[in-house]
Amino acid sequence: MPKQEKGRSHSIRPVSKRKPSWCRYEPEEVEALVIKLTREGQSPSRIGTILRDQHGIPLSKPITGKSITHLLKEADLAPVIPEDLDMLLRKASRLTTHMERNKMDLHNKRALQIVESRIYKLSRYYKKKSVLSSDWKYDPKAASII
Repeated sequence: MPKQEKGRSHSIRPVSKRKPSWCRYEPEEVEALVIKLTREGQSPSRIGTILRDQHGIPLSKPITGKSITHLLKEADLAPVIPEDLDMLLRKASRLTTHMERNKMDLHNKRALQIVESRIYKLSRYYKKKSVLSSDWKYDPKAASII
């Protein structure tokens, strides 16, 4: 009997780039929902999940012609630091505080090194794309405060 592979069950993005025929939302309604959810304190990725699960909107881009972050930029509600970099900064902060309490935890020391290298790589990318200012710098000591 052949060895069983790991499962492949996962959600996938819709194939079509067109608005689904069963979706009855107008672009203005979707934009209003995105802005409302942002003002409630939701992150862009969480907004996409809420739109999908609670409102039946698979993707906002085919309906509005713009991504969620683009809609937020137009409404001047976009976060200063991109969401993926912010999550890495928070993870580095948690690992730093853990390392202060547990000095000999070598596995988490390595995990912190990996997360910080990803922060440096991502910040270089965002500086090149002019999303972050060119003088933005990651400070590991300040990361424990976040």
